Amino acid sequence: MGSGKTAVAAAACYFTCKNGFQSALMAPTEILATQHYHTLDGFLSPLGIRVGLLTGSLPAKEKRRIRTALQAGELDVLVGTHALIQKDTVFPALGLVITDEQHRFGVGQRAALAQKGGTPHKLVMSATPIPRTLALIVYGDLDISVLDELPVGRLPIRTYAVTGKLRQRAYGFVRSRMDAGEQAYIVCPMIEEGESDLLAVTSYAEQLRAGEFAAYRVGLLHGKMKPAEKEQVMASFKAGELDLLVCTTVVEVGVDVPNATVMLIENSERFGLSQLHQLRGRVGRGSKQSHCILITDSTSEESRERLRVLSSTTDGFRIAEEDLKLRGPGDFFGSAQHGLPPVHLAELAEDMELVRQTQQAARDILEADPQLRDPVNHALRADVVRLYARNGENGLN
Repeated sequence: MGSGKTAVAAAACYFTCKNGFQSALMAPTEILATQHYHTLDGFLSPLGIRVGLLTGSLPAKEKRRIRTALQAGELDVLVGTHALIQKDTVFPALGLVITDEQHRFGVGQRAALAQKGGTPHKLVMSATPIPRTLALIVYGDLDISVLDELPVGRLPIRTYAVTGKLRQRAYGFVRSRMDAGEQAYIVCPMIEEGESDLLAVTSYAEQLRAGEFAAYRVGLLHGKMKPAEKEQVMASFKAGELDLLVCTTVVEVGVDVPNATVMLIENSERFGLSQLHQLRGRVGRGSKQSHCILITDSTSEESRERLRVLSSTTDGFRIAEEDLKLRGPGDFFGSAQHGLPPVHLAELAEDMELVRQTQQAARDILEADPQLRDPVNHALRADVVRLYARNGENGLN
């Protein structure tokens, strides 16, 4: 996170445009898509490259204008959400497809974007570090690059796990950073974003506004808000018009506010390790020292182990390995990656080489017999046909 993925995307879009083709970048949320649009536009428009934004919340007239410009070849790069894969979004010369946070999209959605062009190049970006063994399975047909260094001037985030008894002291620390001109997040878990959870988050924000943070400008952000409302709150926070943002995991991906230096996470035991790491990555995006405070009263040994790991390292890949040990590969992404066959691994360290050997064997078979017509490959062909049939039933072909 904050390691330069968008800069890589901008460079790829630049070269694609210079070779006469268009690029598409699909992000899972409107907040992230809008942020990517502003970043890419800042990089590319001075170079004469035309960048557009297409999201579901745009007025119908604006969507038509964007799609008309795209089809006429008047846009070189289009950034958006699922709106990019709708039938009336037509790319006359699509050469590059970029998917951000790939695991948040279904296989069918990713394929639908790629099918907007003939055989476009593909770039997959993710701020979610995944265990290398799992990466070989999920991204086995891609070349993998890892950006594992912080940009110059960034400092590692200091992380503390405390019990609810220290909540008032933690609030005091948050106030001290805001008094110094910095900004902060307080994150509340919303398990299913149901009405009771929503009420709890709204009530908690009001309680903070009237109590411990009455002297500060407090905003509220959650997934049930309308896109325009969410964008307005984020714009206010980014502009420094809010000191504290009380939010749910809607800020987990892509929110970039360099002046935000403190994150306090309530009921942190409710989150997975990788999700906590993602949330923590919303701070530490400037040159100032940043802090993450994890509050929990859980006595579960697994919860304590998660928080111990997070407090001891900022290495996303180590965190991902630990998360996989605790939760197993089936639950790693939080929701199933439809279209992938079930894979069972015994011990990740020992099985890494087995995965590599399996990949090489698959490549050798396809190189020698691309259609799997050889009698020796008939059983394998039948398995592949069954897999595609199952995906077709799920609308993934």
